[in-house]
Amino acid sequence: MILDLHAHSIKSDDGRAKVQNYCQWIKTRNIAIDGFVLTEHRQFDDESDYSQLAQKHGLTILKGAEVETEYGHVLVFGVTQALQEAFDFSDIHLPLAKVLAACETHNAVAVPCHPGRKRVGMAAHLDEFGIPAGVRIVEVFNGGSRGDEDAVAHALAEEQSYMGIGGSDAHIVSHIGRCATEFPQQINNETELVAALQEGNFHALKLNQEA
Repeated sequence: MILDLHAHSIKSDDGRAKVQNYCQWIKTRNIAIDGFVLTEHRQFDDESDYSQLAQKHGLTILKGAEVETEYGHVLVFGVTQALQEAFDFSDIHLPLAKVLAACETHNAVAVPCHPGRKRVGMAAHLDEFGIPAGVRIVEVFNGGSRGDEDAVAHALAEEQSYMGIGGSDAHIVSHIGRCATEFPQQINNETELVAALQEGNFHALKLNQEA
């Protein structure tokens, strides 16, 4: 199963894509993904129910979040009410250690995203803060990467023995599915996604979709 693990809808402040339009684009353009995860910025979208939309288009639509730490941006999968109470998702100065600890306690997974990006990527902060403890997975393919950003991410993953995921980081419809993550098993919900990430049997893909 191939999932794009990093996408933003109009629920994010800089997102310009409606979820239904992502679905239509995937199907009409035959994008080679089975679904996607909506990782809205600095929040978890409790209110939206995409189950009917997912069923209509034969896609898996899951929800996560993207939060901000001193090491840059971090994707969070497996968000529950208890996890939302453990730290403030809207805080742009979250300690990464706190996010990782909360995810460990509440059976969620935290993944630094676009780690090779200046300012908002983990690699940009290693000289100041050192290698953070507790990171197991980083995003090695990001659909919005430029220059050598993905190369830096891959090098970091290799040096630190991190596992790697892929996600489009789509903010507009035509960017969905540029990068993704392949799993050997079917994933139907956030709990199964967390279990698959914890198991570690997956690999990142760069699908090279045209804009």
